[in-house]
Amino acid sequence: MRCDGTVVSMDRRRILILCLAAVGSVGVGDALLCNCTLAQCKRDGYRCETTGACMASTSLIEGREEHVRICIQKESLIPPDQPVLCLSAEGLLNIHCCYTDYCNSLDLKVPSVTVRPDATGMMGGWGPMELAAVVAGPVFVLCVLALLGLFLFQHHQRAYGHRQRLEVEDPSTEHLYLAKDKTLQDLIYDLSTSGSGSGLPLFVQRTVARTIVLQEIIGKGRFGEVWRGKWRGGDVAVKIFSSREERSWFREAEIYQTIMLRHENILGFIAADNKDNGTWTQLWLVSDYHEHGSLFDYLNRYSVTIEGMIKLALSAASGLAHLHMEILGTQGKPGIAHRDLKSKNILVKKNLTCAIADLGLAVRHESVTDTIDIAPNQRVGTKRYMAPEVLDESINMRHFDSFKCADIYALGLVYWEIARRCNAGGIHEEYQLPYYDLVPSDPSIEEMRKVVCDQRLRPNVPNWWQSYEALRVMGKIMRECWYANGAARLTALRIKKTLSQLSVEEDVKI
Repeated sequence: MRCDGTVVSMDRRRILILCLAAVGSVGVGDALLCNCTLAQCKRDGYRCETTGACMASTSLIEGREEHVRICIQKESLIPPDQPVLCLSAEGLLNIHCCYTDYCNSLDLKVPSVTVRPDATGMMGGWGPMELAAVVAGPVFVLCVLALLGLFLFQHHQRAYGHRQRLEVEDPSTEHLYLAKDKTLQDLIYDLSTSGSGSGLPLFVQRTVARTIVLQEIIGKGRFGEVWRGKWRGGDVAVKIFSSREERSWFREAEIYQTIMLRHENILGFIAADNKDNGTWTQLWLVSDYHEHGSLFDYLNRYSVTIEGMIKLALSAASGLAHLHMEILGTQGKPGIAHRDLKSKNILVKKNLTCAIADLGLAVRHESVTDTIDIAPNQRVGTKRYMAPEVLDESINMRHFDSFKCADIYALGLVYWEIARRCNAGGIHEEYQLPYYDLVPSDPSIEEMRKVVCDQRLRPNVPNWWQSYEALRVMGKIMRECWYANGAARLTALRIKKTLSQLSVEEDVKI
C-alpha cells in the first residue's frame, strides 16, 4: 500500500519512507526547528518547522540501514503521552522523538534481535506468544504508518478538493509538449486541449520557464515585477515575485491550475517555476502577454466607442461568470471569488476584450463540504474597490456568495471607469478612478467607509447617458451592482446575459 491509499507491489522500505514523508509534510508551525532529509526540505537547507516533535529513525531493510530525519506535527502525536509514531520495532526500526531545536541530528543504530536456539528448537526459551509478539511488532508499526499516511492523504484531499499541487511528474512525455518546432501558439493550444483544463505538466512548465529570455520590465507591484519575455519567438509575460512573497506566488499558481479554469476572458497561465540565480531565489509566474497592458492603462490612453465599451464590459462579465461558476462532475471546477477585482487587475487583449488576472487573493468554494479552502482575511484587496460589507466588516465570511457579491460591487466600479471613456456623439470624459472626487489618491479604510457606508455615496452617473441606449443600460447595471445589500446585487451571469442582448441590439461583433 502507498501512503496515498493505492495498492501496489512495493517493498517495505518504500512503504516506510513514503509514510514518513507524508507525516513530515503536513503543515508547518513556528515553534520547533528540526533536521529534515526529505527532498522537499532541500530548498530550506534540509530543515523543517513543526509544532510537534523532531524525529530521527533508522530502519534495517534488506540488511541495509536507512536513516530518516523529519518533523512530526502536533496533531500526529497520538496518543500524546506515548505516540505510536515514536515507537521502535526491535530488529527493524529504531525511532527517537525529541522536542528541542535540531535534536534529531543523532545517528541511531538498529538493535539486533538476540536469538539462540535451545534444546527444544525454541528461540532463547521463548514461547509462541513471545515469538508472535516479536514478529507482529514490526508489522504493526508498518501498518500503523501506512494507515496514518492514508488518513493524512484523504484528509488533505477533503480539505483542498480540486487543488492542483505543484508536484514532480514523469518527464517521459515531455517530447509531446516541447518538440523543437513547437511555437508559443502550439503550447497554448496544448494547454487548451490537454483534457484537464488545469495547465501543462510541471516538468514542461519548468522547461519553458528556464528557456525564457527576459526582454524588458513592463510593471511593478507589491509582489515584485512583471517582465516581457521571449519563448521560441513568442512574447510571454513573466511575473517575478520576491522571495518574501513565496506564499502569494504559490497561491496564484495553484489557483490558475484549478481544473477547468481556462477561459478566453481569464489570463492564460503557462508556467510556474522557482529559479535560483545564485544570490536569491526568483519565483516566476509565466502567462500570456497582452501588449495593451491593464484596462487601467488602456483607458488612460484611449477613449472607446460604444461597440468597444460593450466588448470590454461583456468580456469582463464573461470572465467573472466563469470564475464564479461551479462546474459539477469528475472533471469539475469549484466556484472561485477574485476578491481584488479592479481595472489594474484586468488586461486588454489584442482583440480589445478583457482577461481577468491577478488571482493571488482568490478563494475557492467546495460545495460538497461547503468550505472555503483558505482562512480568508476580513479585509483584503484594494480599499477603493472594497464593497460596503467589507469596509464595515459585516460580510458573512462563512458564506461563499458573500465573496461573489463583493466582486460584483467592484465590477460595477470598473464599468463606471469604462463608460466614462465612451465616446458617444463626440462626448467623452477624462479618465478617473472611482470616488476620485470624494476621497484622496490613497484613501484609508476609514475614509472609504465614511463615503461608501455612512454617506452611502456612489460614483456619479451623468444624465446625458440616458440619451444613448448602451450607456443607459450600463448605468442601470452599475446601480444594481452597487446596492448596499450584497444579496440584492446582480450576478455575473445575469450581467453577461444583459450585455449579450445589448451587443445583439447594437450589432456588436465579439
